Amino acid sequence: MKWLDRLEECLIGFLMGGATLVIFVVVIHRYASGVNIPFLQDWLLSLNTSWAQELCIYMFVWMAKFGAAYGVRTGIHVGVDVMINRLEPHARKFFIVFGLLAGALFTGIVGTLGARFVWALAQTDQISPDLELPRWIAFLCIPLGSWLMCMRFLQVCVQFLRRGELPKHDHSHVEGIEPSDTPQSVLVPGVKA
Repeated sequence: MKWLDRLEECLIGFLMGGATLVIFVVVIHRYASGVNIPFLQDWLLSLNTSWAQELCIYMFVWMAKFGAAYGVRTGIHVGVDVMINRLEPHARKFFIVFGLLAGALFTGIVGTLGARFVWALAQTDQISPDLELPRWIAFLCIPLGSWLMCMRFLQVCVQFLRRGELPKHDHSHVEGIEPSDTPQSVLVPGVKA
């Protein structure tokens, strides 16, 4: 499953970085087009960037669908567990498993309905307005992201039943930096510790 985890992270990173880059280029294009340099201004105004907004919307929707699955896997999804944590261990376990299976059922249903929608859309000739991309490709994130999220709910549920652990996100941890790499205290020159 490591390859799927890595693919998920790379896809989310690519979509975030790509959308940011596209927005940056379009904003620079917009403001640089107002520069009164005849050759440059004429060339910039001849460029068509009307597709950029639609592309960024699709990229952010895809990122959100796969980011939700990543959130389930890593434990960064928002959850209200104050009451669950106050229950007796046996009841707590029941409600956690129930919640995870309910999440899997819901996302599995959304993925299946999304697949039926995408299949029906693929039978038409509908294209997106600016990119002129077949619409079914843009909506493919619904079944793919939902099924991945369903699988992540089931994965977390199995892990919880085996080990009694839920993924917990540590906000103080930075990926790629080990605790031993960070200094415990910083010495300021001229100040005694």
